[in-house]
Amino acid sequence: MTPPTDTEMSPFLTGVFAPVDDELNVTDLGVEGTLPDALQGWYLRNGPNPQFAPIGSYHIFDGDGMIHGLEIREGRARYRNRWVESKGLLAERKRGRAVFGGLSEFRTPDPDVAEEAGFMKNTANTHLIRSGGRLLALMEAARPTEMTDELATVGEYDFGGALHGPMTAHPKIDPVTGEMVFFGYSPLPPYLRLHVADAAGNLVRSDDIELPAPVMMHDFAVSERRVVFFDLPAVFDLTAMLAGGEGIRWDPSNGARIGVLDRRAETAEMHWLEVDPFYVFHFLNAHDDGDAVVVTGCRSPRLNIGFGPDAAVEDVHPTLHRWRIDPIAGTVTEEQLDDRPGDFPRVNDDYAGLATRYGYVAHAATWGDGEVLFDGVVKHDLKEGTDSVVTYGPRVVSGEAAFVADPTRTGEDAGWLMNFVHDLDSDTSSFVVLDAASLETVARVHLPRRVPSGFHGSWFPDGD
Repeated sequence: MTPPTDTEMSPFLTGVFAPVDDELNVTDLGVEGTLPDALQGWYLRNGPNPQFAPIGSYHIFDGDGMIHGLEIREGRARYRNRWVESKGLLAERKRGRAVFGGLSEFRTPDPDVAEEAGFMKNTANTHLIRSGGRLLALMEAARPTEMTDELATVGEYDFGGALHGPMTAHPKIDPVTGEMVFFGYSPLPPYLRLHVADAAGNLVRSDDIELPAPVMMHDFAVSERRVVFFDLPAVFDLTAMLAGGEGIRWDPSNGARIGVLDRRAETAEMHWLEVDPFYVFHFLNAHDDGDAVVVTGCRSPRLNIGFGPDAAVEDVHPTLHRWRIDPIAGTVTEEQLDDRPGDFPRVNDDYAGLATRYGYVAHAATWGDGEVLFDGVVKHDLKEGTDSVVTYGPRVVSGEAAFVADPTRTGEDAGWLMNFVHDLDSDTSSFVVLDAASLETVARVHLPRRVPSGFHGSWFPDGD
């Protein structure tokens, strides 16, 4: 990466967030402990990693996608990282510099750049999923980007021309039917669109959902029978964005609503219930309970990150909450489950959309003064209302812990939690596998380089 020339560098370009400038492929990594025999496949985690110095204010969501992968075979491990080579990144490489603005300071690209790569860069930097045998890198403002198993970029994917508009970075895959339910939002009409792809990866349904205003909707919830949208007042201001100002603002006057629809209904008839404003970036899970649907997620009193030239992480932290939404009775009740800050919630995906006893939330070592750092995992027993905490060390930074089920054991928490962990004192990174039942360390793989903090990852077993 070309070093930024601004005198005040973004905090998201330094320290644990500082991008790396090369791509490695390193085999036979050192392993402490034993990697379980049942683990045969790839753990892949996505995140922002700008190749060129930004031309304006840099937002943590802006960086070019970089996938960091850990392949496990027969107890051995290989590391590989690759940039997602978007049209925008290729256009910048051709010119040897950044040519796109970002969320903090949008800039209209020159006509030759726009013709070559569009008006906005599809960074594909947020998450990875597999649909119909395709590995897709995701960012919520654009189409998915198809990648090969060796992490080479194939290009944008539109489900054979059936997908119109962007795709969320948080689709939900039904563990029973194999269906993938997802949505796309936009600052231009239609503001929200619901999609369903079948188990083979064919897009079989798309429905426009009416909203009173365009909002940033990062995640949603899906149960066995329902889809739940949270229409929360992080509102787009397209005029301000095009002028280089704050493109997304917190506007409680827009109101807040929770909408529920029947997944199997022929038409997407929404049942909206008004609630007091709050914000959620990530949901843990949802399940049906009679006429009601129960949703669990990490709730903040307001949007906790800015989207303007002075954007920063707000000192407003999310905590785990539960909502019981009954569209028949027209009621919503809310319960706080934890008072500690945390985010990046995950469950055993075999229980996605079903009643879940266990949930895993990233434990925040720091959330305040504009800084958010995670250092461990909180395991919540949602049935008993208890929790257990494990940290990866005294001065470490970790991220989201992905759950991997153990096919040789039974039980919802029979499996492992995977995470990249960075040691601040030695400036080295490792890949840590915890037993999800006991939270004991099973194995630690020493990585050949520092892995910057990123976003979401998943385990992709052989044959998946």
